[in-house]
Amino acid sequence: MARPIKTIGVMTSGGDSPGMNAAIRAVARACAYYDVRCIGFYRGYQGMIEGDYTVMTARSVRNIISRGGTILKSARSEAFRTKEGRQKAAENLKKIGVDAMVLIGGDGTFKGGKIFNEEYNIPIIGVPGTIDNDIAGTNFTIGYDTALNTVVEAIDKIRDTASSHDRLFFVEVMGRDAGFIALNSGVGAGAEEILIPEEDLGLERLLESLKRSRRSGKSSSIVVVSEGDKIGKNVYELADYVTENLPNYDVRVTVLGHMQRGGSPSCFDRTLASRLCVRAVELLLDGEKNVMVGLLNNEITKTDFDKGLREDHSINKELLRISDILST
Repeated sequence: MARPIKTIGVMTSGGDSPGMNAAIRAVARACAYYDVRCIGFYRGYQGMIEGDYTVMTARSVRNIISRGGTILKSARSEAFRTKEGRQKAAENLKKIGVDAMVLIGGDGTFKGGKIFNEEYNIPIIGVPGTIDNDIAGTNFTIGYDTALNTVVEAIDKIRDTASSHDRLFFVEVMGRDAGFIALNSGVGAGAEEILIPEEDLGLERLLESLKRSRRSGKSSSIVVVSEGDKIGKNVYELADYVTENLPNYDVRVTVLGHMQRGGSPSCFDRTLASRLCVRAVELLLDGEKNVMVGLLNNEITKTDFDKGLREDHSINKELLRISDILST
């Protein structure tokens, strides 16, 4: 029989994403609603190891739903990768009286939580918070929608300059292992080409596409490049290759970088974070553990960590086809 849950801990881990504060707020207020104590750990697993925490109430999370970043901070903990580090974290949870944890982060966060549960049997619910949207078991991750809006707004402004000077811009966006941001923002911003890790376009096909654009009368172009794209070693090398082979193009590079992580979360991300985290608390109180909450077909669902970590969240091939048609 599962022991009663009287105290729930919450932490954010890995890269920050817009909406994490909305998620923290939802955990704290759901705990208050169900008369459960809430403990927030600073800097993810590292805070658990060091016993760096704060007691969170409904009032302590006021006015944070609109803030980007995370008030609990985020960090990657090398110490938690060791048995000694995890033992120290477990000892601190016991000392503080934490009965269960809500982990807000990506696959690295969930892998750590799965191992931690296996070793110390502490109930854990994962909430997907990453701008990359690369977590199986959910259509959307917290922060992805905001990041997309940020990228599209930036590309719209870059296009103004590209059109004014008849330039070709390579715009690099985040996505080391997944092309969700590049693909969706590229379609949304009307990019001529989209380069993602999942699809190897090839240098020659890229050149032919740019030549075709020039022949059709386009004097400026936008190519959206996911940072994990395999065509070149990096976006600058790619730009140099195009310059050498298509001297008629005036080529420029813009790397959007960490601006994609920041900013006030969109309404979608605030709502998504609220729905997922209220459900996470309720699942813990119902005796669930080792699952991730997600949104599939607008319904809150749960996915076993084993399944979620084993499967890939595939890109939408239909969007690739649409992109090819619309870039004509």
